[in-house]
Parts: sequence; C-alpha cells; structure tokens
Amino acid sequence: MDSIQTLSAFDQIKLLADSRRMAILRLLMAEPATLTHLARTLKRSPAWIRHHILALQAANLVELAEVRTTGTVTEKYYRAKSGAFLLQELILPKGKKPAVIFSGSHDLAMESIAEHLAKNILLLSLPVGSLDGLMNLRQGLCQISGAHLLDENGEYNTPYIHRFFPDREMEMVTLANRTQGLMVASGNPKNIKRIPDLARTNVRFINRNLGSGTRLWLDHELKRSGLAPDSIRGYGRVVKTHSEAASLIESGKADAALGLQAAAHQHRLDFIPLFEERYDLVLPRENEKTLTPLLDYLQTAAFRNELNLLTGYNSTHSGEQIPI
Repeated sequence: MDSIQTLSAFDQIKLLADSRRMAILRLLMAEPATLTHLARTLKRSPAWIRHHILALQAANLVELAEVRTTGTVTEKYYRAKSGAFLLQELILPKGKKPAVIFSGSHDLAMESIAEHLAKNILLLSLPVGSLDGLMNLRQGLCQISGAHLLDENGEYNTPYIHRFFPDREMEMVTLANRTQGLMVASGNPKNIKRIPDLARTNVRFINRNLGSGTRLWLDHELKRSGLAPDSIRGYGRVVKTHSEAASLIESGKADAALGLQAAAHQHRLDFIPLFEERYDLVLPRENEKTLTPLLDYLQTAAFRNELNLLTGYNSTHSGEQIPI
C-alpha cells in the first residue's frame, strides 16, 4: 500500500503551485515514466519535461526509479516519492504580538475573548467542530481547541482527550456551561417543540457539520428516538457555526436548527431549550506560556461579567481546570 507524504515545507508547496509541475507529479504518482512518455502525454518536448523533472527532484518529490537499456537505447524511468501528497502549511502574520490559532467548536464567548485580548494576542479562529479541532491540535495546526463532546458514559471531553493525546501532557479548562436547543423563527410559526417535529414535511432544517459536538448530540438523539436522518428535510444541508444557522432561520431560508440559546437571542429567534453542556478549552502543556494572557483572563471578574451577558451561558465553573 502506497503512503501519503505530508508537505509542510514552503519551498515544496510553492513549487507545486505551478500547474505544469503538478501535472507531471500526478502522472508519476500513477506509474513510473520516461521523459519521452511524459512529453507525449503532455504534448511537450522532452527538454521541457527534463527542466521540470530536475526541479521536482531537487525538492525531493521525484526520484529516478529505474534505468533500462535495450541495445543502444537507454531509458530513465522517474517516479513520485510518494503515492500521494498532502499540502499542509499555515501562513501566519509576523508582528510584535504572537498569532494563536483556535480551532474547534464554534463559540460566541471566544469571539469576545479575541477582541478583549487583541492588544496582547492575535487570536485567529478556524471553526471545524469539536472532533476536527482536536485532530488539528494533534497535528499542530492550532495551539488551542474547544470541545463539547459527550461520551457514551456521560462524561464531557476527557475520554476524547485520552484517545487523541495518550502520549502528551494536556490541559483542559472549562470556558462555560452553555444551553443548547432548537432555534426557530420568531413566534415559532411551525409550532416546533421537540426533535421528532423536525421530521415533519413542512419543516426545513439546517444541520451542523460532521464532527461538531452539536451534530454528534443530534445524531445520538435521532438514533435514540428511532428517527432516520433522511426523514429530516435539510439534514444534509450543513453550516459550521451556530451563528450561520441562526442567520439562515432569521432570513427565512430555514425553519429550525439545533444550536446555542445565545445565537438564537442575537438573531431574535425563539428558542426551545433541550440540554446544558460543558464547553472546555484544550491545549498542550507546552503551549501554556504563549496562552497565559487567555488563561489568566478566564479567572477574572471582567470575563465572568462579559460571559453572563450571553444568554444561556453559565460562568459558575469558568476557568476551572479539569483533571485529565
């Protein structure tokens, strides 16, 4: 089985920004080929192909696989050094304050924290959902993540941290407890009151992305209720944030979504509360120094006062470190 090589060196990624070199590399991933074979396929001269092969060799993306001699003819076969390549490069601003990537479940409080800490830290957001956020943290694509993953045993986040980071020292700090439920249009014209109502033919649902804690909770609840996902009109229509879902309902493009009470309030929607969850920030211990301004801010009265302005947020346990 061929492997996939991750490319994180900027020079390699820059080289593949050239569509001609990318075309050559893709052909050599499929099978070894000579300059003549590549020239015939791409309708170019062998000299032109050789120029780009040398560049790909210098970048350690292509290698000489075999030399075949038939009579007086010698042919060199080249191949890619991997079965596939994954391009992975974070391009961050370079300034006086550190740039920190937050990736995980979308949270409204994190948006206000970013504004408050703007003088000390440039906090950049990549909302991908709880599971993918932990994966990004594992792969070094962010410095801190946020999760609200409920384990089958009723425990939030800790079991997932054990699975993702068995070999690393991690910290987990509670940001807040949040109320989630059904966000519906003002006045609730479709009279939506519980999860089974989403299966009615006149209800247009908007879902959250795979891997988000909200989506995982919904899928578990559908299974528990015996409802098939395809019985919900709009189940396959997804957005990445609570705010996006609320905005679509506010504009009349959807009737319901599962989301935060705070998002419903901000978009003047009605809200049917269903559960309260714990939302935690997760970070490797080696990132603690860089993130000190954020962690210190969680301990302040100013943060709690700000958090309490968000409808459905509970700051009672904010800033508490969760044993891992």
